[in-house]
Amino acid sequence: MEATQGTQTQKQATGIGAYLVRHLREYGLLFALIAVMAFFQIITDGTLLRPVNVTNLLLQNSYIVIMALGMLIVIVSGHIDLSVGSVMGFIGALSAVLIIELDLPVYLAMAVCIAAGALIGAAQGYWVAYWGIPSFIVTLAGMLVFRGASLWLLEGQSLGPFPREFQVIANGFVADPFPAAIGEALAGLFGVARVNVLALMTGVGASVIIVWLELKKRAQNQFYGMQVEPAAFFWGRLAIVAVALIFILFKLATFRGLPNVLLTMGVLTLIYAFFTERTVTGRRIYALGGNVKAAKLSGVKTERLTFLAFVNMGVLAAIAGMVFAARLNSATPKAGFALELDVIAAVFIGGASMSGGVGKIIGAVVGAFLMGVLNNGMSIMGIGIDYQQVIKGLVLLAAVIFDVYNKSKRT
Repeated sequence: MEATQGTQTQKQATGIGAYLVRHLREYGLLFALIAVMAFFQIITDGTLLRPVNVTNLLLQNSYIVIMALGMLIVIVSGHIDLSVGSVMGFIGALSAVLIIELDLPVYLAMAVCIAAGALIGAAQGYWVAYWGIPSFIVTLAGMLVFRGASLWLLEGQSLGPFPREFQVIANGFVADPFPAAIGEALAGLFGVARVNVLALMTGVGASVIIVWLELKKRAQNQFYGMQVEPAAFFWGRLAIVAVALIFILFKLATFRGLPNVLLTMGVLTLIYAFFTERTVTGRRIYALGGNVKAAKLSGVKTERLTFLAFVNMGVLAAIAGMVFAARLNSATPKAGFALELDVIAAVFIGGASMSGGVGKIIGAVVGAFLMGVLNNGMSIMGIGIDYQQVIKGLVLLAAVIFDVYNKSKRT
């Protein structure tokens, strides 16, 4: 009898509920994003998920997502970068001066801007890594310096427009290589005006790849005797992710197809996810943020990793700056103002820990889109910018409180 009760208790402890409690940090954000999207979809009478709004949502948050990838690396390593918004604005101004005033070829100007971003990151990372100056102070100084540099470079005025070759970075769409007849047939099948076959096939293909990779990972974990998700939860999660991905890509397919910037975000996300989860250097960055003294004693070159984290952040801020400028079709002195707060908030909401050593790339991306959905949904509802700031601040505070609460439970 006692053995039977023990077996029942063990089964309960390994059920879906117990698994969710143990992994609430990982899956809570996904459920929160779904809930927020469902809420705004209902409140806005379906406006949130209209094809044109889904496309705008991706375009408007592209630079946040790009910078969130770099900010996650910085925060995981135990630091923070307050200058990313100002650096983004400065690089946008630099690209305008190079392309419009100096008439440099677009791709040469882009290379110069990326190099400038790397130099800015290196300059800040040098003081943090090798002189031990707190990153908060160094990047706060950088925020002021590059905000002033943007004003000086543009002489306080907006500069534009950019040539079409530069605008397509943010506003262009990938051409559909499939015959128009296939798109017309699918449009008739789904009862819509148009279907971009490439976008639809991308959604289906990406879903199939995700399911295959997850099945492969689960089989490997079972082979080595590692704990796996309860079967019902595993299949439910896969179904939600696959259906959501196909649904979003279908919405894009019925508008103008795949935005160029979506490919940029997708490629960068895959690269950084692989880097953080599958490479030795990526694991060392987590070790650096978890315990810098222990990492150093283990032979990790902590100063170099910190330095490279800031160089990487500078490069991504430069890319985001060009995307932002291309989307606006001009460089403005106020570009990127206070944007660092949205980037940092996205990373913390995405599950990163304030003390470093914890966080995932996918979490940062989902956190960025959660912030984007909040912004977009509240704007559609006509909520003023004052209330929007209050609500976003409360969401960030809730995420940090949740992080602290989880830590206290584990200890």
